[in-house]
Amino acid sequence: MERTPDGRHVVINGRRWRATDPDIPEDVAARLRQVLMAARRDVGAALRAGDAEAEARARARVHAAKVALGERGTPWWEQGAEERRRRWEAGLEP
Repeated sequence: MERTPDGRHVVINGRRWRATDPDIPEDVAARLRQVLMAARRDVGAALRAGDAEAEARARARVHAAKVALGERGTPWWEQGAEERRRRWEAGLEP
């Protein structure tokens, strides 16, 4: 995966996407990715079932996981270390 010179973005198929916060410990990042993928699977299941409420809940979980990973919300490079840690810890709360 190609990164921009500043490391803040990855380039996929010519499109720039915000990179995951590199300071997240790998075990925590792996857990957050598991949460993200489960939420994405739930979006698909809700779409197949035609359940708009379940879809909205699943999409909210996708968003929360992406924020925790630093891929959405306030850019991780604009946050202090403590704020970044609180962000990813919040993403692991039930």
